[in-house]
Amino acid sequence: MAFQSLICRKTLGSVSRLQNEARNIGFGFRHAREVQTVTLPDLPYHYNALEPSISAEIMKLHHQKHHRTYKTNYNVALELLEKAMKEGDLSATVKLQSAIKFNGGGHINHSIFWKNLAPVNEGGGEPPKGALGWAIDEYFGSLEYLVNKMNKEGAALQGSGWVWLGLDKELMELVVATTLNQDPLVTKGPHLVPLLGIDVWEHAYYLQYKNVRTDYLNNIWKVINWKYAEEMFVNEKEPS
Repeated sequence: MAFQSLICRKTLGSVSRLQNEARNIGFGFRHAREVQTVTLPDLPYHYNALEPSISAEIMKLHHQKHHRTYKTNYNVALELLEKAMKEGDLSATVKLQSAIKFNGGGHINHSIFWKNLAPVNEGGGEPPKGALGWAIDEYFGSLEYLVNKMNKEGAALQGSGWVWLGLDKELMELVVATTLNQDPLVTKGPHLVPLLGIDVWEHAYYLQYKNVRTDYLNNIWKVINWKYAEEMFVNEKEPS
């Protein structure tokens, strides 16, 4: 019984960390008894607004099919988790943790990704200014060096995953990191806050760029929303 209680507490702790990460970034949840389910966010632009860098076909499929699936599977896993814990089903409780991490991470990562993009006529691709621009020059020497570094690490990532520009709130430094599958950046360290994330799963580019991930990485910078990254950076740098 003590072991079962420990597993339940750890499982709820994992769920709580995912949900805290989402709340910190500004993504709302619907309450559902002890757990909180998630909703699919609307895109702040039309599906064709990022063309030619990202096609409307990819954007619609990515948002309506892939992100929706992560959202749905996460909510289902939470309901099954609640049922398993109430029934004291330790085996089911343990098995559900991977589904919660994968699908919850998929929801968080994609919710960030949509905000990291913007149409060219709404500032997409405009270089960062202000505090974030200065910080990039300080830690990476130039924006060009940062872009090349993220492109290189994103291209080298085996299989599926994400490449991130984050803020280490403990050291107050900018960092570049990669995560596998749908792991959110917080899994690499509790003090890491995502400012910019690029999806390097094939579903993010294959219909347009085939297997040439480097072409996708080179072109996505034309629609990167540095204004959102700047807002996140300034907010996280402010004393709490």
